[in-house]
Amino acid sequence: MLYDTWTVFWRDWVVLKRRLTKFILARMVAPMLYLVAFGWGLGRSINVGSGSYLDFLVPGILALNSMNISFNSITPVHAERIYHKSLEEYILAPIRPAAYVLGKVLAAVLRSMLSSLIILLLAYAFGAHLHLSALMVVVLILNAVIFAEVGFFAAMKISTYEEMSQVNTYILLPMSFLCGTFFATQALPAAIRVVIEILPLTHTSMLLRSMGSGAGADGVSLLVLAVYALVGFVLSRQAFVKLIK
Repeated sequence: MLYDTWTVFWRDWVVLKRRLTKFILARMVAPMLYLVAFGWGLGRSINVGSGSYLDFLVPGILALNSMNISFNSITPVHAERIYHKSLEEYILAPIRPAAYVLGKVLAAVLRSMLSSLIILLLAYAFGAHLHLSALMVVVLILNAVIFAEVGFFAAMKISTYEEMSQVNTYILLPMSFLCGTFFATQALPAAIRVVIEILPLTHTSMLLRSMGSGAGADGVSLLVLAVYALVGFVLSRQAFVKLIK
């Protein structure tokens, strides 16, 4: 199991290593725009009660970036299944389904964490103040795992590229703006807030913001993320098993 997982992960790492410079440069563009537009521009006229809006914004950007990078890192699996037909190489290989899913998810997590590191370096360069901790890294990893699993499940179930892009449009895009990334969920109407605070990105944003300000982590939110990650892995494995049968 461990060797099979490492094999799948290593293949993706070799591909990433060859494109690492391009990957790093591409990951710098969106965070810099967010930091300039919201942190330096709009942020100077926003009062969040304690600290600067930049300090409030960075945890949200980290959560948002972790979601997008991990999901988009898995979407090539859809092209491998539908268009290139290269997924059959793994199906025919003596690799356990769980190992394949885990290897792909871990490769997506690696990309997400590299991107998060870039954002942190940019944030400090822009003057942000965050209290970093090992638990923040755990939260980022859990968030990346969840949305990598969402991407994998979608790649196994969706038949066309157009439908795959709709996952971004109807699921990830609304979450990007509503799940406490740019403003606190308390500003939302009560009915909408109930739904929003069930979603994993909301818990990630709240945890990162709480820990980044020096406060403790909410155990309930950590548990919610862990449950999402576990359920996502089970569903992803089942979808892959169903595909190869």
